[in-house]
Order: sequence, then structure tokens, then C-alpha cells
Amino acid sequence: MLFAFHLVDRADAGDLRARVRPEHKAYLAQAADRIAFAGPLTGDDGQAMLGSLLVIDFADRAAALAWLSREPFTVAGLYGQTQVHAFQNLWPQRTGFVAPPN
Repeated sequence: MLFAFHLVDRADAGDLRARVRPEHKAYLAQAADRIAFAGPLTGDDGQAMLGSLLVIDFADRAAALAWLSREPFTVAGLYGQTQVHAFQNLWPQRTGFVAPPN
């Protein structure tokens, strides 16, 4: 089952996000085969990092919440708000996706 993670950074988290980002990316890489999509939420300028939006396949809500509890940004206290919802992807994606860097 897919779960959507809407994760909003706390206001003073810019330096913390930059510092923990390598651990965050490594943690995501461990779930790469289950990620439908993942990326930062940004300001309208496309640059200012505001949070994260992830959709990942898990067996159930308990597994999704356990994964989130160990996620490095969560452990570091980066997020000011978190929401996790079951998600059904019913629309074929045709835009907004870029190939991950090698």
C-alpha cells in the first residue's frame, strides 16, 4: 500500500536540513525500489526548502510510521509538521518527473 508523507520543516531548520541531508538520502536509497516519488517541498522560487513529499510502498501504516520514526530528518527534529496518509495512485504520470542523478 502506498503512503504519502507530507513533512514540513520547522522554521529554523535550513542549516539542520543541509547537515543531515546525506544521511536522509542514504536512508531513502535503502527504500529506492519502493519509492513512487520523493522530493523537497519548495517555496515558489523553487529554491527555498520547506519540507519533503514522499510516496512509498509499505505493507501497512505501522510499517510506514516505523520507517518515518527512523528517518534521519525525523530523528534530527527537522520537521515541524508531519502527516501520513494512505494513497492510491490513479493517474499516469506524464510531467514533473526528472531522472535521478547518477
